[in-house]
Amino acid sequence: MANDKVPVGISNRHVHVTQADLETLFGKGYELKPLKPLSQPGQFAAEEVVNIIGPKKSIDKVRILGPVRSATQVEISRTDSFTLGVNAPVRDSGSVSGSAGVILEGPQGRVELKEGVIIAQRHLHLHTDEAAELGLKDKEWISVQFDGERSITFNKVLVRVHPNFAKDLHLDTDEANAAGLNNGDLGTIIK
Repeated sequence: MANDKVPVGISNRHVHVTQADLETLFGKGYELKPLKPLSQPGQFAAEEVVNIIGPKKSIDKVRILGPVRSATQVEISRTDSFTLGVNAPVRDSGSVSGSAGVILEGPQGRVELKEGVIIAQRHLHLHTDEAAELGLKDKEWISVQFDGERSITFNKVLVRVHPNFAKDLHLDTDEANAAGLNNGDLGTIIK
């Protein structure tokens, strides 16, 4: 793979939870059960799913991603926001202040989120060595171009650099579907 080529990881709707919220949803002392590893080292899709209840409708059986986090966050697509009836802003992961709220429902209880629902900003994960090789820095903005039948250039791609990251461009399902992309398709970085 050429250095400036990046693989796509399509991110479907999902939930990140705190240990306290996990226990409210699934019971005291509950721990997430890994189902399969994700592209980022140490991250996994859990067996556990919850229902997201919005003002308009619900979306059932939404996967929790692990491990547990310091704040509960729901990541959805724009299409999902219409279904739920919420005005979810486009944000970098973890930036939930003033965002939309929903109710999460598990088998043992409910968690009412006053905020925490976002549409994730498209972003490129890079290991620190990969970023140095490409001349990119954390929080920098780039574009990524895809050729093919529905060729497209995604602008405003946020670069996220960390020693625990692996090269992977995260797009949500709306973005990937509009471009006709599949997991693993390669795009080219444009600085």
